Amino acid sequence: MKPFALARIAAAIAVLALSAGVHAQAQKAAKSEFKPQVGQAGKDVIWVPTPDEVVDRMLTLTKLGPNDFHMDLGSGDGRTVIAAAKKGARSLGIEYNPDMVALAQKNARDAGVSARAEFRKADIFATDFSRATVITLYLLPELNLRLRPTILAMKPGTRVASHQFNMAEWEADQTDLIDGRSVHYWMVPAKADGHWTVQQSGGALDITFQQSFQKLAGTAKAGGRNVEVKGAKLTGDAISFAVVGDDGKPREYSGRVSGKSMEGTVKPGDAKWSATLH
Repeated sequence: MKPFALARIAAAIAVLALSAGVHAQAQKAAKSEFKPQVGQAGKDVIWVPTPDEVVDRMLTLTKLGPNDFHMDLGSGDGRTVIAAAKKGARSLGIEYNPDMVALAQKNARDAGVSARAEFRKADIFATDFSRATVITLYLLPELNLRLRPTILAMKPGTRVASHQFNMAEWEADQTDLIDGRSVHYWMVPAKADGHWTVQQSGGALDITFQQSFQKLAGTAKAGGRNVEVKGAKLTGDAISFAVVGDDGKPREYSGRVSGKSMEGTVKPGDAKWSATLH
């Protein structure tokens, strides 16, 4: 056999060997690629993905937008974080399973939102999420209750949405049903419980609020006389209530709670008022 023929045969064998090696590596990579299974065990829960229409309703209820910092607690394959990033928000998913974290990162790259979508391998119960303005979660009821004190200590006005499971005595501000699935929405309320002295034109008002999450009940005195308090309500740091005077006409107060002080306006007349917690 001529030398050039031997060289051609050797080259062909080398190409075939290289091709076989590449194919074997591809098969190995395909076998090792992580594919999550519905019901697979996690640290605290099994993995069940949230349907896209439920994800959309959660983000709609929270009115998530480009100025928000969103955190998804138990982010799984990343679909909620990716959906939030597509709405222009900065979003961070917390997930304990490192394989799921890697998958979510790949999904975010494929969706073109990796600049706004981040994933962190971490325990949700050892994570500081105080920076978040919006929180989403799909956890078991007992896990929601473990998180509830931390969420209630967040900045008033923080918005929270949960797929399927509620927060027990902390009633949702709104619950929607989508194909038999529940979506619960809350806004973290300010703390208004206690005795307040209201300064206003026409004399001081002493008012005491009893607070249960976002619900308020009040009693008040004006000039040493008991007066009726009606319709007391908290929405984040926004407070409103009405005081019925001796003439039977309500004066409607609205304002903002900031720590141990409140201030706002009262109708009729839009006069200013302020209050201090004792």
